[in-house]
Formats: sequence, structure tokens, C-alpha cells
Amino acid sequence: MNAPIGVIDSGVGGLTVAKEIMKLLPNETIYYIGDTARCPYGPRTKQEVRNFTWQMAKALEKMNVKMLVIACNTATAVALESLQRNMPFPVLGVINAGARAAVKKTKRHEVVVLATEGTIKSGAYEKALLALSTSTQIIPLACPTFVPLVESGEYKGDFADQLIADGLKPLQKKSFDTVILGCTHYPILQKQIEAVVGENVFVLSSAEETAKDVQDMLAYNGTLADVHAKPAHQFFATGSVPIFRSIAESWLEQGTLAIQRITLK
Repeated sequence: MNAPIGVIDSGVGGLTVAKEIMKLLPNETIYYIGDTARCPYGPRTKQEVRNFTWQMAKALEKMNVKMLVIACNTATAVALESLQRNMPFPVLGVINAGARAAVKKTKRHEVVVLATEGTIKSGAYEKALLALSTSTQIIPLACPTFVPLVESGEYKGDFADQLIADGLKPLQKKSFDTVILGCTHYPILQKQIEAVVGENVFVLSSAEETAKDVQDMLAYNGTLADVHAKPAHQFFATGSVPIFRSIAESWLEQGTLAIQRITLK
């Protein structure tokens, strides 16, 4: 079935998930919406995030996607269940995938969750991790400066390195062996985060596990794209197209991308 996979995010962060889907499922077409004009979602109310997520989902429903990936942890925490109940296609989030990856990796059952304020306040990662392993010790840390840093495109250089180091200072005297990048923007900062927490700590994102979930869901439903399908990815941003283009083309390494401005209602 050659209908597109819909991917939504508060901005450019979900491109980390889109990249892994492209890698694992090269015949699939992705339609991506980044709500860059209203990003970040972390400080917003649950109702705002829910409304914005629904607007993106409805826009992709009109584009006849065959499934939807909420590639935003904050949106997953507040909107996943309602979308799964009401959309006419499968809907996946990123939190369970991230928790599953962490439980597989941790040796000492000491896991840090780096995420937005909204995701941390929701307790969604604690719930997902403890459902998989009741012995897991969880250290949640909100990093509100990280998403604006990525969205600005200024995430390389000394200023970015210092801002990331400052954001991670509360971890200095904590014991942990695994870090979940509980926001899909954070893998863009992964190397800098790894430099701060040290080489003995495993830093992971939910992107790879989410891509596997997408593959499993499509295979189960018999809706994988034809082997010879040629993907025609489309990207939509509610804010600046040039800034989105700069980050997306650099991160995805797919050449010139088809990107349009979109207005959500």
C-alpha cells in the first residue's frame, strides 16, 4: 500500500524519527508536519498541546496517510490515546519505544530521562519504564533550553556546548548508566550530551525503536509499500520554511526536500 506515513512534531525534532523510518523502510513515503510556529510544546498547557496535535493529525488525515507517528514526546503524553481511539488509521507514539530501548540497555537499572517540562510533568516515562521493570530507578530532568536551541539552528559551537553543559549540571552527583533522550529534538544534540555525561553512560533516543514499531505495524496490517515504490516525501512547516529547510536537509541528508508552509486550524 503506497499511501504515505504521517509524522508530526512540535518542530524539527521529529526529523530524528523520520530519518530512522527512511533508513529502515526506504520504499515508504513520509508526509511530515512540524509545528515550528508554535514550538516548543513543553511549557504549554495539556489542552493547547492536545489541540495542536489534533490539528496536525486532521491535516494528515485529509492527505490520506495510512498511519500516524506522533514523533513528539510531549504530544504523545497528552494526545496518543485520544488519537488512537478516534483516527481511522493506526497511531503510534514515541514514549513506549524509548522506555523499551532503555530497559534493554541499562545494566544497573538507573535511568535518566531528559525531556521537556510537559513530558516530565506528565510522568509518562516513569509509567512506561516501571511497567517494563519495577526495579528501575528514574531520574527525570527537564531541559527547557534544548528545544529552542535546536529550532534556532544554532546548535553547534561553544555557546551551544555551554548551554547543554549548564542544562545537565543537576546530574553531576547522580548515579546512572543510561540516558533516554525523551524529546525527539535532543538526538540532534546527542554528541554534546554524550560528551557531558561521559563515555560510560549509554545515551539513546526512541527513534530506532519507533521505526521498528512502524515496520511491525505496517507488516501486521499488510500495508507496507511495494518493493519498487519510489518515495515522494513531503514536508510542511507552520513557521519559517528557510530555517526548517536548513535543518531538515542537513539532518536527513536527502538532497533538496519538498517543503511547504502550512496553516493549521
